[in-house]
Amino acid sequence: MRPVILRNDRPPVGRGAARAGGGARFERAEPKFTHGHAAPSGAGMVAPGDTAAGSALHAHSATPMDAAVQKTARKSPRPGARRRDPAPSRIGYKIHRLWLTPGVRLFMRAGLPMLLVFAATYAWLVEPERRQMFLATVTELTRAVKSRPEFMVELMAIEGASPATAQLIRSEFPLNLPISSFDLDLEVMQAEIAELDAVDSASLRLRPGGVLEVTIVEKQPVAVWRSRDGLMLVDMNGDRVADLDRRQARPDLPLIAGEGAQDQVPEALDILRVARPIAGDLRGLVRIGRRRWDLVLTGDRRIKLPEDDPVPALQQVLALNQAQELLDRAILTVDMRNPLRPTLRLAPEAQAEMRRIKAIQTGDLP
Repeated sequence: MRPVILRNDRPPVGRGAARAGGGARFERAEPKFTHGHAAPSGAGMVAPGDTAAGSALHAHSATPMDAAVQKTARKSPRPGARRRDPAPSRIGYKIHRLWLTPGVRLFMRAGLPMLLVFAATYAWLVEPERRQMFLATVTELTRAVKSRPEFMVELMAIEGASPATAQLIRSEFPLNLPISSFDLDLEVMQAEIAELDAVDSASLRLRPGGVLEVTIVEKQPVAVWRSRDGLMLVDMNGDRVADLDRRQARPDLPLIAGEGAQDQVPEALDILRVARPIAGDLRGLVRIGRRRWDLVLTGDRRIKLPEDDPVPALQQVLALNQAQELLDRAILTVDMRNPLRPTLRLAPEAQAEMRRIKAIQTGDLP
């Protein structure tokens, strides 16, 4: 049975009093619950004006569930209070989006510090005295670093070159030793050495101990070329190797002559290789009209070779010489420009003897 508290010590107020006509009114005091919780059983009835008794009765009959509900009610915002908006402001949102831009973040992390350093340096160097002091300090530090022993070059060693080529390199590129390696431009020096006539390729490197090593690959002369400018040694590509004062200085190399002969060195060497059986009578090759070769023999004899396939034509002449000793006769020219119709030109004494024999045969002797 629910307890009921009867109070009549003061007149009721409010609309209940008007309806009761000024008499006492009994009301059931039931606590209000939120979140759909029903009032617990056993709650007492209190009069509207008896607040203390009602509070005591409510505290006496409250349960743990009621305490939790009341705590939640106390945390709820008061009616009419302004709730805080969790969304950022427009300016804050724009600043956040701007910070997420990669370019802005890079500028803030690297560009801005560098700009500040540059501005501070410029402000410090704006005075002429400070600039001169700074430049003098930098010059002194640079000189001190360059002059350290580990950076000094004491010797230049040339490898793979003949004595004449090595002397040429030393004379063309004199170095005031000792010299700092920072003052040497190895790439430029290497390119200039490679442009020498006798040098095919060159490589430069600094060795420990202050040694500049120059490795040379020389051009190999394969022939002596006689031109309007004199005698010179040429390699397989026809490039000039060195000048030659006289032919007897290189008797081991074949002689080629004529304009454009240096451009056909491989073909000339093929012809001379086939002509080895008559090497004792061979004097050299002459380029005719930049088109073909004449094989020059002793006694001012010549074998005229065709423009195309000169080697087979020369082999045909050598076969005739082996079979009939053609070149041992008084013949000045063997014309093989047309291999199908070889032509022989006899020496003057041989021509006179041929005319005399023909006159005897025909009876036209004087």
